[in-house]
Amino acid sequence: MAMENGEWIMRGMDWDNPARIRSWEELIRWIDEIGFLPLFPNEIDGFSVEENTAALAWWTGDPDQDPWEWRALIARSGRVAYGKFFGKRAGFISKAWFPHFANWRRDGYDFDSRWEDERATMRQKRIMDRFLEQEEWFSSDLKRQAGFGKGGEKNFEGTVTDLQMGGYLLIRDFRQRINKKSVPYGWPISVYTTPEALWGYDHIASAYSVAPGESKAPVYEQIQKNFPEAAPETLDAVLGWPQ
Repeated sequence: MAMENGEWIMRGMDWDNPARIRSWEELIRWIDEIGFLPLFPNEIDGFSVEENTAALAWWTGDPDQDPWEWRALIARSGRVAYGKFFGKRAGFISKAWFPHFANWRRDGYDFDSRWEDERATMRQKRIMDRFLEQEEWFSSDLKRQAGFGKGGEKNFEGTVTDLQMGGYLLIRDFRQRINKKSVPYGWPISVYTTPEALWGYDHIASAYSVAPGESKAPVYEQIQKNFPEAAPETLDAVLGWPQ
């Protein structure tokens, strides 16, 4: 998606292009095959959902055709991870590749040990502590219960984005809130959870036996295998992780 002459232009495929992805299930299969996929275009040509789907289908609200709707269906399925993993921008990571991603981004630290070593902020701890109480949180409830908002902590969105970039949180779903009469209302909003709640601690920790740097290398190699033009410096920019 790009701004041209004051208008947003989608960089997708023509409707009749036989190469375009045509369903959210097909998109999951491709994510499982390549491992990593941002939602929107970036410095690597073709490395996005947008560039491989029909431009005319976006923002139509049709769950059968609209990739914006697919992201909610895919997150809800739990078959791949969805979150802000790529330079603080949204995208997908397969279940098979998430342990290496988490091992690299966490730099060998579960969140508790990161806090104990003074590598996490109090804002991050306020949020992560809420997941000791329950596995999933509506973003609005998480913000309030973690003490953000008027008169409290600042930069809730930036903090949950940093936790996603670090491999500690992901977006599990987009749901409407429920009122006191148990009736859904309003626009669907993000529901956050931890990777461990989605797939289990053993799976997420399965790459902990190798050094974090040894997990970074195969992540880069996997992307380069599918997008050979992606030079290391370009991957640094797309993945957006300077630590």
